[in-house]
Amino acid sequence: MRENLPVTQTEYALQDGEMLVSTTDVHSVITHCNAAFERASGYSCAELIGQPHNMIRHPDMPREAFRDMWATLKEGRPWSAIVKNRRKNGDHYWVQANVTPMMEHGQISGYLSVRTTPSREQVREAEALYARMRTEEHENRQSLALHRGQVWPRGWRGSLLRALRLGASGRISLAMFSVALLGIGLDLAPGAHTGWMPWIHAGVLLAATGLIAWFVHRTLTLPLRQMVTHANRLAACDLASAIPTQGNTELGRMARALNQMRVNLRAVVSDVRRQVAELDECALEISHGGQDLSRRTESQASALQQTATSMEQIIGSVRANAQHAAQASAMSVESSTAAQRGSDAVSGVVDTMDRIADSSRKVADIIQVIDGIAFQTNLLALNAAVEAARAGSQGRGFAVVAGEVRALARRTSEAAREIKQLISQSVDQIEAGNTQVRHAGHTVAAIIESVQRADALVQTITRSSAEQTEGIAQVNAAVSDLDGMTQQNAALVEQSAAAAMDLQRRAESLKLAVGVFRMA
Repeated sequence: MRENLPVTQTEYALQDGEMLVSTTDVHSVITHCNAAFERASGYSCAELIGQPHNMIRHPDMPREAFRDMWATLKEGRPWSAIVKNRRKNGDHYWVQANVTPMMEHGQISGYLSVRTTPSREQVREAEALYARMRTEEHENRQSLALHRGQVWPRGWRGSLLRALRLGASGRISLAMFSVALLGIGLDLAPGAHTGWMPWIHAGVLLAATGLIAWFVHRTLTLPLRQMVTHANRLAACDLASAIPTQGNTELGRMARALNQMRVNLRAVVSDVRRQVAELDECALEISHGGQDLSRRTESQASALQQTATSMEQIIGSVRANAQHAAQASAMSVESSTAAQRGSDAVSGVVDTMDRIADSSRKVADIIQVIDGIAFQTNLLALNAAVEAARAGSQGRGFAVVAGEVRALARRTSEAAREIKQLISQSVDQIEAGNTQVRHAGHTVAAIIESVQRADALVQTITRSSAEQTEGIAQVNAAVSDLDGMTQQNAALVEQSAAAAMDLQRRAESLKLAVGVFRMA
């Protein structure tokens, strides 16, 4: 026998009214279990399905209990007893085990186990009994045995006690034969009758008693056995076999009641199966829809994360543009200031050129005066030469002086004309320079105006960039909030999908649970 270790001797208390249900095949391999069985055993359904049922067997259970269980089940009879089972962590729990063979086409197709919570008195009695049986088994002096879940002495005493425990027909037959024997004894008593009459009376009485016993067996015992057989089939979840009814007797009414119970169970099970099938289909649709929504939500969350990343990059770009615009604005201010200084310098140059032109014109006037003086000096020298010629030898020296003066006046006049020509050229160049300087002043003023307009435009761009930065930050915050909500929605979708899958699993488990009922 399989021995599952270790054990802790710590009891796991079942909840009141909790029912642990499992089914196995003919080889005792678990094919279905409910949630209560999972909780009590400590194993998950996935760990239990496909495993031998003795994986929860506790080593404190005596071998005799399981020998009796299998002997009873192989007879096609249900078996019931208090059982101690082992949990996955080594703890234990007590149950009132009710095992029923499931029949199909007259053959055992599996076993249905339904366990309920026993009373503490039942647990104490079973614990004491099993401890005694284990001790006797270890010492090889077994005095007790189990028969169909009941405790009996071993040997002939147990066999005799079981034989004396008659059924209803046996008891009736025994009572009738006892009455017949009493009558026979009275007839055969000394002095009661003489001759063959007592023996004839005894034979008639025995024949009548046998006939009545046969009649009771046929009309009471056989129908009762049939009802027990059908009741066992109902207990084994076989709802396909109809129970034959026999008249309007108590047995007939009992058969009709059992048959009506079978029909009602068929109706309920059929309706439950149909509802479970619809529930399974709905759960499958919900699961598929939840999975599709989960994929879409994950895709949306990914897109939002990419959008948030892009928004962060845009915010960085806008902030950089705003910084560049601010730098450009500062440079525009500097350029405007420099251009203003250049304009002021050009204005100063224009004023200087005007003053130079005025001075040149004054110098030209002075040169003209000098040229006039040279012309008059030349006339005076001519007059002096004429007077020296009249004076003859006495005016010869004066004539030389007059000639020198005239030559000086001629050179002075020529120099004055050259200076005048140079000054005239200088004045023309100054006028041309003055015109160019004025043009440069206008150009600088236009540059200043353009720089001012550019500075105003840069200021507008800076303000717009700041507003865009704030707006994009708000959009980014909204996208982040939306991303957070999407993540929460994704979590909710995953929970919904998990709930749908759990609902589908429970519907499948319910389908398996209802599937133990055989309808045809």
